[in-house]
Amino acid sequence: MPSKAKTGKKLVIVESPAKSKTIAKYLGEGFIVEASIGHIRDLPQPSELPAELKKTSVGKFAVDIEHDFKPYYVVSPDKKKKVTELKAALKDADELYLATDGDREGEAIAWHLLEVLKPKVPVYRMTFGEITKEAIQRAMGNLRDVDQDLVDAQETRRVLDRLYGYEISPVLWRKVARGLSAGRVQSVVTRMVVDRERERMAFKAASYWDLTGQFGADSGSFKAKLAAVDAAKVATGRDFNDNGELTSRNVAHLNEELATSLAAGLQDASFTVRSVDTKPYTRRPAAPFTTSTLQQEAGRKLRFSSKSTMQIAQRLYENGYITYMRTDSSALSDEAITAARRQASELYGPEYVPQSPRVYSNKAANAQEAHEAIRPAGDSFRTPAQVAKQLSGDEFRLYELIWKRTVASQMGDAKGSTATIRLGAAASDGRDAEFSASGTVITFPGFLAAYEEGKDETRGDDDSDEARRLPNVARGDSLTAADIQAVGHETSPPPRYTEASLTAELEKKGIGRPSTYASTISTIQDRGYVRKQGSALVPSWIAFSVIRLLEQHFSDYVDYEFTADMEGDLDKIANGQEAGASWLRHFYFGEDSDPGLLSIVNNLGEIDAREINSIPITDDITLRVGKFGPYLESSAAVVDPETGEIVESARANVPEDLAPDELTAAKAIELMETAAPEERVLGTDPHTGHTVVAKNGRYGAYVTEIIPEMTEEELARQPVEYYKNGKPKPPKKPVKAKPRTGSLFKSMTVESVTLDEALQLMSLPRALGEDAEGNLITVQNGRFGPYLKKGTDSRSIGSEEEIFTITLEQALEIYSQPKQRGARAAVPPLAEFGPDPVSEKNIVVKEGRFGPYITDGITNITVPRATSLEELTREQAVELLAEKRAKGPVKRTATRKAPAKKKATAKK
Repeated sequence: MPSKAKTGKKLVIVESPAKSKTIAKYLGEGFIVEASIGHIRDLPQPSELPAELKKTSVGKFAVDIEHDFKPYYVVSPDKKKKVTELKAALKDADELYLATDGDREGEAIAWHLLEVLKPKVPVYRMTFGEITKEAIQRAMGNLRDVDQDLVDAQETRRVLDRLYGYEISPVLWRKVARGLSAGRVQSVVTRMVVDRERERMAFKAASYWDLTGQFGADSGSFKAKLAAVDAAKVATGRDFNDNGELTSRNVAHLNEELATSLAAGLQDASFTVRSVDTKPYTRRPAAPFTTSTLQQEAGRKLRFSSKSTMQIAQRLYENGYITYMRTDSSALSDEAITAARRQASELYGPEYVPQSPRVYSNKAANAQEAHEAIRPAGDSFRTPAQVAKQLSGDEFRLYELIWKRTVASQMGDAKGSTATIRLGAAASDGRDAEFSASGTVITFPGFLAAYEEGKDETRGDDDSDEARRLPNVARGDSLTAADIQAVGHETSPPPRYTEASLTAELEKKGIGRPSTYASTISTIQDRGYVRKQGSALVPSWIAFSVIRLLEQHFSDYVDYEFTADMEGDLDKIANGQEAGASWLRHFYFGEDSDPGLLSIVNNLGEIDAREINSIPITDDITLRVGKFGPYLESSAAVVDPETGEIVESARANVPEDLAPDELTAAKAIELMETAAPEERVLGTDPHTGHTVVAKNGRYGAYVTEIIPEMTEEELARQPVEYYKNGKPKPPKKPVKAKPRTGSLFKSMTVESVTLDEALQLMSLPRALGEDAEGNLITVQNGRFGPYLKKGTDSRSIGSEEEIFTITLEQALEIYSQPKQRGARAAVPPLAEFGPDPVSEKNIVVKEGRFGPYITDGITNITVPRATSLEELTREQAVELLAEKRAKGPVKRTATRKAPAKKKATAKK
């Protein structure tokens, strides 16, 4: 067979179309760049396996647990067309370059491409940390093979996550609620948020007092705070534990009476300077960004969510503005160090650059496969001003942040001096009071001229005195005193995590990979385990139930150290120090005295679902996590005042926006006392004889009728059906009649609605009559208010009260008018973002049936649950609309049965 003629073409495959366009500019003639658009293969759902595999060792997980945990991969349905295109392009190529990202995920994508495309031409693995001409040229000179150890580590992680999720999630479905999920990292992250809320719930505040005053000298005045009384240090928030107990010895704990009397006794006192202490101040710049620190700082300074930060960083990388954004390394290449030092010198002056380059060591032992830090791309950096017109608003802000941090990392230390003044006087009652004031003066800003790192919320007293210049005083100088006041304080509970502080804590504990933090934090919000309250992360009550079950029955799998050790094991596999198959065998089947996941799942024993979903609030009130949400239940007996009988326990719904730490004993009692009655009997329907009641339901108050069960005599009178052989069939269970119901108007309550009103509500819809064509017109109440209906044509009307007063003539008049889309009065949009670059229509955010959504009048997309309206930016809105357009219209399933297809055996 003749060999294929050389074409001179070289096929390069990357992950994304944006990356392919950028890299194509630097490769030159003969190179064809295609995008795989992420992974082309993955594990299928077990239900999608061929029938002959479902009853084998592959059937439970789509992983062969009896043969080295070999995954059963299939080409994703939405990637089959792409695979066909790549195969066609490969036929005309003489060489194949796999240029996916250089991390484990990118290595796995490259390996899957090899497995599926089966190239018969030379194959080269090509990686680069930035998409610039210089980087591409260097990458072409450092080609290699696919790293099987990295592939093994990624595959082990994928199988591990499948085993974990598929074994533990069903337990949550049975004991907590359907649809919940457990995840190797997501469950541990959820536990961290729940643990912090538990700390806040158990916290007991302590009060303490101190004094402040304004003091003056010839050279100026300054504010100082009471530091000691009779030589004993004054207690501050740091001297108390979370139980409100004073833990420090030999401190003066001032209450309101002591502080107020001391302030009064110092009004006419003579203050003098007792000491002046001056120390040199030096501050070093922060290291260049890693994935984790970029997410933290973008959250603090730009108010970006972790997910938004990574999406924007991905675009900047793919378009050649920054280096690869998934990295644990804070090191810079020699070229980057030279570029940063040169730019700092040009912009700020040579004196701002130290003699020797700064070198930053990596905190992580395995620094994400040797990537360097996140920095501006290229051997010389473009300033923010040079790229401003090429980037969107959010892209520019993130690029500017990265540029500033990188340049500042190679600049000199900030230097100055910190002065502390101690001053004191004797009060009229003889007590000695000593005040203190500190201030830092920066004499050389150094790196601060370019950048200053942000900070997370901390506990205790804010004694920050930076950038405060104190007057020039000496020991023994007399001072004037004014405005001496007693100030009361309370200790504060541990602050809730923000996305930034949670990311920092995850990195500190070594849980998960920084590259996955954004998706994990987004997932726990999408699953309903955590919600945002401002920037704080607040756990839901269902998260408490899930974590409680996992702690009691799967303790290792939500243990922080155990999870961090697993990450270390995956690093060993990536470095070739351990085999993935043997590690998975030990994890799942166990070894010696160490039980595996399978043994734990098979020996769970009885799990008390009621106990798992119950949290005591007081001795008599318990919070229950129910099918329709959390509610309070009192164990105290409730006696019917008319009959004297004990009836069921009283209940009260818990407001959705009430954070768990806000549900105190006092709040629980208040909710129980103010709870509307579950049910109120209104009377008897004179036409049916049925009892009519008003109830409070999960979705609002309503009225309904109680249809009594059939008596034994009535059941006996039911007609008997017979089999063909003449024998009687067993009696059928009678079909229960559906009771009439009706939602209360907004002006009604369970306590105020009358029997007549209830009968009217249950009579809806109300028929008004027919139009000239014989179409029936009805009026009824709906989720979005009262409306008329004629066939499929619905029209809103003014108020609920009109339902019982509107006439046929009025309805016909409404139908004679052109139909108005939306509500009767134009509701202003929740946000506006200007014209869309594609449709040129105005982009707005509106409130929809299923929550806020983004629209340009043509394309609609729901605002992701993890993104608050306050965080949503124009760039995100444009991107979400673009993604929705790219997916095209939703394909509707045909109603007719399709002919049976031949089974295709997927390749492993």
